[in-house]
Amino acid sequence: MKRVVVGLSGGVDSSVTAHLLKEQGYEVIGLFMKNWHDDSVTISNECPWLEDSNDAMIVAEKLGIPFQVVDLSNQYKERIVDYMFDEYSKGRTPNPDVLCNREIKFDVFMDIALKLGADYVATGHYCRKGEEIIEGKPVYKLLAGRDTNKDQSYFLCQLSQEQLVKALFPIGELTKPEVREIAQEANLITADKKDSQGLCFIGKVRLPEFLQQKLQPKEGVIVSITSDFEQYTKVTPQFENKEAELAYFSAKFSYNKEDGKIVGKHQGAHYFTKGQRKGLNVGGTKEALYVIETDVVENVIYAGEGKNHQGLYRNVLFVANEEIHWIRQDLALKQGETMKVEARIRYRQALDKAVLHKVESGLYVEFENKQSAIQEGQFVAWYQKEELLGSGVIS
Repeated sequence: MKRVVVGLSGGVDSSVTAHLLKEQGYEVIGLFMKNWHDDSVTISNECPWLEDSNDAMIVAEKLGIPFQVVDLSNQYKERIVDYMFDEYSKGRTPNPDVLCNREIKFDVFMDIALKLGADYVATGHYCRKGEEIIEGKPVYKLLAGRDTNKDQSYFLCQLSQEQLVKALFPIGELTKPEVREIAQEANLITADKKDSQGLCFIGKVRLPEFLQQKLQPKEGVIVSITSDFEQYTKVTPQFENKEAELAYFSAKFSYNKEDGKIVGKHQGAHYFTKGQRKGLNVGGTKEALYVIETDVVENVIYAGEGKNHQGLYRNVLFVANEEIHWIRQDLALKQGETMKVEARIRYRQALDKAVLHKVESGLYVEFENKQSAIQEGQFVAWYQKEELLGSGVIS
């Protein structure tokens, strides 16, 4: 009998994951990951992890499977939280959920599971795993979830072949309503529980408050840039080759305070991210102001009116060599090669046609349509049909 360790989070998805595996005849063990207990960072008076671990325990009892809580808060702090603060202080926007899957659930947690003699680790992600024999060896594929509304393959875009070999995603074939229905039929207490929002496993975190506890506030100005700013309207030069063209279009706009007018103040450029609308608190404009760029060195926020402001849009982005990750290493591009794909730069975003261009220093992703708020530090993931082939951190 194969043994599977399930990451029981206290939510409906992981509860149904454990239930289905048990029905399929696996020996199932439930583990709850405790990733946060730093009371100096106050989040809310509620203590979500206690409530969640309790729900996970009740589900495990109901299913008759062994259950324990593992404390991964040290690793989580080192690998996720410290990294997040570091990225934000550099004016980048990390994605903690992608990192949590790569660094915690499918690394630290997987190690614990394997020490418990597990053959597999299962999670309640809405995605699927495929397998194909290529040149005599099994190659594992990460496929989008059947429920296109809930597809979570993006969050797993940094997994490797070694991690996929051991991974199971039992609810990937189901839709969310079907999952809830199964939970109800099995009388699991999590059947009607709301989906958790906030950082992976920290619970109900509001990011600005969280950041303010570690990154010191410092007052700076908000500068509004008009949509006829010269950099938006300048004539495109002639390029000697494709790479020069890609480099030109992937470069972000650069601003100085003199390029616009000061319309307000802020408490720290490192709390803001491109495309953000909330928190600017500047009135008197026809359309809402959006952050179009942050300068953490000069501590200036540049903003523009309306979500169609030119400063928000580019169609090319760059990923440096050390940040390129292929799930399908057999398909990795060599210098000079290109590949037609569909790509997204954030979760929940519709896939858009793009071409990958491998150059000596990294990889350009050239979208057919301009993308709003391409933000350094976020992950771009590329697909063919429903398979996620690889991803990278936007430079």
